[in-house]
Amino acid sequence: MGNGFGEKLRAERLERGMTQAELGKDLYSPSYISLLETGRREPTAEVIEELARRLELAPKALEAWSQPISVSDAEYVLAGLYARQAWDLRDYPLAASHAASAAQIALEGRNTSAWWNMSYMQAECLLKHGDLLECRQLTERLLEHPMARESAGLGARARQMLAVVYQRQGQLTTAVDLATDAVAVAQQLSKGSIITVGAYRALIGALAESGRLDDAWKYCQDLLGQVDEDAMTQLAGEVAWVVGNVAFMRHDYTEGVKHHERAARLLSPANDIELWARFNKASAAVRLSSGIVEPETLAAIERAELAFSIVNGTKSDELEVAFIRARWLYLTGDIVAAVEKLREIHAERAELAKHTAGEVSLLLGKSLKASGELDEALVHLEEARKAFATAGAQDRVQQALDAILEIKLAQKRAAASSKAS
Repeated sequence: MGNGFGEKLRAERLERGMTQAELGKDLYSPSYISLLETGRREPTAEVIEELARRLELAPKALEAWSQPISVSDAEYVLAGLYARQAWDLRDYPLAASHAASAAQIALEGRNTSAWWNMSYMQAECLLKHGDLLECRQLTERLLEHPMARESAGLGARARQMLAVVYQRQGQLTTAVDLATDAVAVAQQLSKGSIITVGAYRALIGALAESGRLDDAWKYCQDLLGQVDEDAMTQLAGEVAWVVGNVAFMRHDYTEGVKHHERAARLLSPANDIELWARFNKASAAVRLSSGIVEPETLAAIERAELAFSIVNGTKSDELEVAFIRARWLYLTGDIVAAVEKLREIHAERAELAKHTAGEVSLLLGKSLKASGELDEALVHLEEARKAFATAGAQDRVQQALDAILEIKLAQKRAAASSKAS
């Protein structure tokens, strides 16, 4: 069979974010999976079928796995490798380009399974970079493909992705509907599947942002029952992170702390310092969004700053953490310092995803308003409105418009008062 099977196995595993231990679970050791992936061990038909089931592949994918590697297969594997390297470096535009190349090679080679998976990776890269419209269009094509109807795993993945896109665009009702469908489709998969967990997370996020916190909390309890902490430590940590977020949003400080402390234990910096950095960044952000301005929130910001300095995070990571620090300054009443930091971030906002850049302009406008610099505040609030409109985030557009209206009404009243006197 050669190394064709091993290359495909590794590609499918990585595309699902699974470790060798998670794929092998109770049946195959990580070393055995490694031998298969490097071509040093030939799989039996039973092994191929079992691994394909665990990877939740479309049924037709098995046929392609039994074929020897061809020139087009090698080109596909190389393009896929480049895409993953760019992903690891968090160069998402480059990763999307390589993934699109790999998808095209697979399409020309009539390898539909490979085409679907690399197109999905391209969509993930577009989402990471904030290219929401292009991501949505690509994912909608994937959802309409027959493979997404044949495979519960692929159908759930596409719906989950679309739910996240619609959530970021501010179309929360559609996001909830898509995520609800994703969870329903994922019920066909095995308990604890990473796809099932992803579908739950998308639904919880959409419900929470919609203000339906009781519904989100109910699904949090379902999600907690999906994950075996001993078998999938990192995934369990990410689940605790999500559940803690919702608890904080419900102003249930005790539950929020409990779950975030559990997440901190499972997502140890010794295991994955980059994930630890992202957890602390997100923890600080959700605390601030819930109005929790206290020493532990500041400590989370400081841990994120330190961790990203160690792992040499991207420019966008640096700016996002700086933005959280600026929000802390704004909420604690240090408006002068907040404006100074926000100006620095704003100057480099092209490095940020579109919706995040809009958030920077929005907070800068609010900070300038608080400091009495109304004309400049209007400039940045209008900038935020345009950024949110481009991203399709209608709820955020309304926030920017409300802030603009407040300033204009204040200016109108001041002008009328001055004229009267």
